[in-house]
Amino acid sequence: MRTVRTLHVPGYGGSPLPHWQRLWAEADPDAAVVEQSDWDRPDADAWASAIGQAVASSGAPTVLVAHSLGCLAVARWATTDAAPGPVVGALLVAPTDAEADGFSVPARGFAPVPRRPLPFPSVVACGSADPVVRPERAASFAASWGARYVGVHARGHIDGRDGYGPWPEGRRLLADLLAASGPGAEPVV
Repeated sequence: MRTVRTLHVPGYGGSPLPHWQRLWAEADPDAAVVEQSDWDRPDADAWASAIGQAVASSGAPTVLVAHSLGCLAVARWATTDAAPGPVVGALLVAPTDAEADGFSVPARGFAPVPRRPLPFPSVVACGSADPVVRPERAASFAASWGARYVGVHARGHIDGRDGYGPWPEGRRLLADLLAASGPGAEPVV
């Protein structure tokens, strides 16, 4: 059985508690959160670089668990010429639509949304009533990334403000992704 290290890639604002990402990271002593130098004025190049550094220093097979704008940072990093390293998969939850007319985050470089296949298995999960991305747009991102799309019957942006807490459905999606990524893969929890 091989152990897979989880790297959490939060979105705009850093996914503070009680966000499910921070709860998952706190419950797993071997997990890490990819911290960014500025959570409130995101820069796509800086965020992608931080992901690359975290993956490179992981020292183990790695699964990325991203939320919102973090999903776009993962896609940007993974579809550049940078080697994906030991990444065995990615769970991409509620990817923000940085191309939408109503996109109001003070972010640089996240549009256009990368549209190349990711070099590892991935799942895109999106709520049916997400205020920052329409489900059909999230499904379109998934298709271009070569990811499996999972529609979640959920309200809001699948975050702490919407009351998701530890989000057990997301844990099941992660376990399924790891099971499909190869024999004996399991997250450290």
